Amino acid sequence: MKLAIGCDEAACDLKNAIKTHLLAQGHDVTDFGTHDNAPVLYPDVAFEVAQRVAAGDFPRALLLCGTGIGMAICANKVPGIRAAQCHDTYSAERASRSNDAQIITLGARVVGPELAKAIVDTWLKSSFDGGRSQPKVDLINAFESGRPALA
Repeated sequence: MKLAIGCDEAACDLKNAIKTHLLAQGHDVTDFGTHDNAPVLYPDVAFEVAQRVAAGDFPRALLLCGTGIGMAICANKVPGIRAAQCHDTYSAERASRSNDAQIITLGARVVGPELAKAIVDTWLKSSFDGGRSQPKVDLINAFESGRPALA
């Protein structure tokens, strides 16, 4: 699968571990940095990656920072993006199956490399079920498009 990945300095080591793991599985991974531990503004990375996913350049992406929170907040500001912060495999599966999340975010200060790999693998093996979740995702999309949500 063609994937984008990006991080801030707090998660550079974790990003590299996940990237190596994904490449070994045969995924095509484009790395949007950062590439060292020098401080960066994580919104710059999150916005660029999320915009590329929204444009259709990548079907899915991973964003990493210290907690995963900041990256999720930023990515969700990009129209058309559903980013989910995941710290366990169940959340990763549900992010895909129930919420059709194209991006997951991880926190390097919250999960270790082996758990992070398991989270990513679970997310990539899962796909959106539609079904009972479809109207919910449709409502999110409608609200984002400026159509009022129904009570």
